Amino acid sequence: MKIKFVLFVLITLSFSASACDICGCFMGLTPYDNQSSVGLLYRYRSFSGYQGQNHYTFPTGSKFLFPKNDRTASLTEHNGNPNDYELYRTIEIRGRYFVHKRIELNAIIAYNSNSERYNGNTSSISGVGDINLYAGYHLIRKLDQSTFNQRLIVGAGLKLPSGKNDLKTTSGIRYSALMQPGTGSTDGFVYANYLIGYRKFGLSINSSYKFNGENNEQEGIANSNTTFLNLFYTQKISKDWQVTPSVQFFYEKSAGETYKGVKTGEHEMNNLMAGIGADLYYKNIALNIGIQKNAWEAETDHPQSAAKIYLGVTYNINQLYYLLKS
Repeated sequence: MKIKFVLFVLITLSFSASACDICGCFMGLTPYDNQSSVGLLYRYRSFSGYQGQNHYTFPTGSKFLFPKNDRTASLTEHNGNPNDYELYRTIEIRGRYFVHKRIELNAIIAYNSNSERYNGNTSSISGVGDINLYAGYHLIRKLDQSTFNQRLIVGAGLKLPSGKNDLKTTSGIRYSALMQPGTGSTDGFVYANYLIGYRKFGLSINSSYKFNGENNEQEGIANSNTTFLNLFYTQKISKDWQVTPSVQFFYEKSAGETYKGVKTGEHEMNNLMAGIGADLYYKNIALNIGIQKNAWEAETDHPQSAAKIYLGVTYNINQLYYLLKS
C-alpha cells in the first residue's frame, strides 16, 4: 500500500514573536505528496507553576481561545506564586506551492495572542505576528513502493519582522520581548524531515536549527534547536476516509533571551514533551489535532512548560502540473 505523507513543518515559528522562538510546532501528516495546499492552524501553549508545583494545561482564569486585550495591569516580577502562568496562542494561515515535484515553497502568516499572570496581575495582548517564508527540497522520494517507503526533505527559511514589538501597558511600560506579537528581528533556520513507512506503520522525524537576530532594542533569542518524532499508523476507513493516529515526542532547547548579544538566563528552555495526535482525511481535506504534555524539563525559575495543543485544517489542491519540469 502506498504511503504518501507530507510532514507540513512549522519550524521554530512557534509562539511567533513570543515563546514561539523557543519552541517549534507540528502541523500533522497529510497523504498528499507534491500537492500544493492552503491551511489554517491554531496553536495553544501553556506554562504554569514553578518547580515542584502543579503545571496546568488551562490555569485558573485562563482562556483557550483569544481573550480580550487587557493592558491595564501592572508588570511585576515572578516570585514563585503557584498561580503564575504564561500563555501563547497563534492562528496561522499557511500556504504551500510546489514549483517542481521536488521543490516546495511555503509561507505562514500568523496572528498572536499572548497572556501572562504574575502575582495576580494579568495582561493579554494580541496582534499580527512575523511572516515566515521557507523552501524545502525532496532529496529522497520513494513513496510508491508496495511495502517500504521513505522520504527526506531538507530546507531553509527566514522569519521577517512584520509584527509589532513595542506594545506597552496603559501606563506606558513596554512589555517584555516574549509577550510582544512580533519579535522585531530577522531570523533564519534550516531543517530536515525524514519519513519512513512499512505497510501501515510509519515514523517521521523533523529536526531544525534556528539562527536568531536582534531587534532595535538589541533583544533576541539565543540560537535554538527542536526535534519532533512521530510514530503513526494509517487506517483506511473507506474510499474517501482515512485516519492516522500517532504518538508524538517533542524536544526543544534554547539558552533563552539575549540582550546586546549577551545571554540573560531568562526563559531558558530544555524540555521533552510527549503526547498523542490524530489526522483525519476526507478526499482533499485534512483535519489535524494533537496534545502534548511535559515529560521532562531542566530546572528553571520561570513557570514550567505544561502543555501544547494544535488544531488544523488543510485543503490540498489536486496539482497536475509544475512550473519547473524535470
